[in-house]
Amino acid sequence: MKILLFLAALFLQSTTIVMAAPAISGNIENIDLNIKDHELAVTFLSLSKGEATLIQGSNGENILVNVGGEGTAVELVRLLSMYDVKEIQQLILTNANQHNYEQINGLVLKYHIKQLIALPATIKAMTEKLDLPKEIVVRSWEEGEKNVLLPEMMAEVQYAGSAMDEGMDFTLDFFKQRLFLMTSFSHRAEQRLLTKNLGEIKIFKVPNCSSERSLSEKLIQNINPQIAILFTADEQLPNLDLVDDLENTWSEVYSTQQHGTVTIKFTESNYEVFTIPIEENG
Repeated sequence: MKILLFLAALFLQSTTIVMAAPAISGNIENIDLNIKDHELAVTFLSLSKGEATLIQGSNGENILVNVGGEGTAVELVRLLSMYDVKEIQQLILTNANQHNYEQINGLVLKYHIKQLIALPATIKAMTEKLDLPKEIVVRSWEEGEKNVLLPEMMAEVQYAGSAMDEGMDFTLDFFKQRLFLMTSFSHRAEQRLLTKNLGEIKIFKVPNCSSERSLSEKLIQNINPQIAILFTADEQLPNLDLVDDLENTWSEVYSTQQHGTVTIKFTESNYEVFTIPIEENG
C-alpha cells in the first residue's frame, strides 16, 4: 500500500524558520511532496556511493544533479520512483573528471532527459562517450553564469574548475532561500570562493572530500550555513574535523550515511527538513 507523505510548510513572517521533522519510517513506496505554487523541494538522495540531488518545482519539472557512484543505478532508480519521478527535464553534472557514462546513458533514455549541463572542459569528452539522442540539448556552464532553472529559482555558477579535486560549484536562489551546492575542494577553489560574497547560505551541500582532505575553517566560517549536507559512502567515515568546523558555526549537520535521504521543502520565507532512514537489511 502506498504511503503518502504530505509536507506542510510553516508560514511565519520576518524570519526564516527551519523545522526538523521526525524521520519517516516503514516500507515507503511513494512520497507525495504536494508542492504548491511558490514552493520548491530539494532532496539529497542516500546512495551507497557518490551523490545525487533531486530538485522539484511547482511546475512538475524535475532536475537531477549528479547520478551517484558506480553500481548505484538500481538504488537511484528506486529512490527516484519513490519521489514519483517519471521524467527528468535537466541533468546537471558537476564533477570535472569522474563520470559514470553507462549510468548517465541509462538515465537519459529512461527519464527522457531533455537537457544535459556540464563544465565546458568536459562537454566534448562526454558527448563522445555518451550515446545521446539527437533532440537532447547539451550546454556548458561557466563561472559567473546565471540561469533560471525553475519558476522563481535562479542558479549562479560561483566556481568552475577542471582539476581532479574540482568541479562546478553553484548557488540556487529561491525567494529568500539560498543553497550552495559545492563540488570543488582544491586550494585554488577555496581561494577563489573566499573572494566572493556568497550571501546568506541556508543549505550547504558539502563537497565529497576524501578523509585526508577537508575544507578550511576559514571557508566554512565564510559560508556559515544553517544546514550542512554530507554525502558519505557506506565504507567511508565523515571527516571529523570538517564536521567539528561545521558544528562550530552552529550548523545543523545531516549525513546521508547516518540520516538517510534528506528532503527539504521550501516556501517563500522558510523551509522544513524531513529524513527517510536507510532500510536495514535482514
